[in-house]
Amino acid sequence: MERPSIRSYSLRGNRMTRAQSLAINAHWDQYAIALAQPLNLNQNFPDKQKVILEIGSGMGEATAQIAQATPDTGYVAVEMHEPGLAALLMLIVEKELTNVKFIREDAIYLLSHFIADSSLDGIHLLFPDPWPKNRQHKRRIVQSEFVQMVCEKLKPGAFIHIATDWQPYADWIKVRFDANSSFTGGITPRPDWRVLSKFEGQGLRKGHQVTDFRYVKL
Repeated sequence: MERPSIRSYSLRGNRMTRAQSLAINAHWDQYAIALAQPLNLNQNFPDKQKVILEIGSGMGEATAQIAQATPDTGYVAVEMHEPGLAALLMLIVEKELTNVKFIREDAIYLLSHFIADSSLDGIHLLFPDPWPKNRQHKRRIVQSEFVQMVCEKLKPGAFIHIATDWQPYADWIKVRFDANSSFTGGITPRPDWRVLSKFEGQGLRKGHQVTDFRYVKL
């Protein structure tokens, strides 16, 4: 199975703190989901009402806060940056969260090869890299092909929630989702569950406008 030739993420350094390394050694196997085909994420949280796939959890701050505020929902974080997953793992242990697991894999590769069609309750895509330069636009995760893939993987009535603080990317996202007749929705007010992360706070202090989208599969 070949991974995408164009990556929607940039691989940062994998240097970890001693605490992060200890967390991985002690708890990785408990919270990491091993890939199998097809992957039924709901089986990882049999006592939860629904399970949300979170694409790009970064350092895990927002993931942990959202999971703590909504304990009736299971969350599966997808992230390639190992130190970020280690930081999330530390938060899971610190906050004693029972509704978070994670997968270290490219999100497009994961969706293409391991997620069954019509199996997801929802997807969070919070502040994906906007790749602002014109020559970088092909690296944006939201492309027409991604929109169709999301449609195939979501259950009928399930949703994808996207947030971005880069207005040109917000315009880009709207055009591509609006072009797919399998979705309804669009720009939506900031939901109560979406906590203010340090990353978002930095953008707001710079004067960035945050746009939230919610699209539901028909």
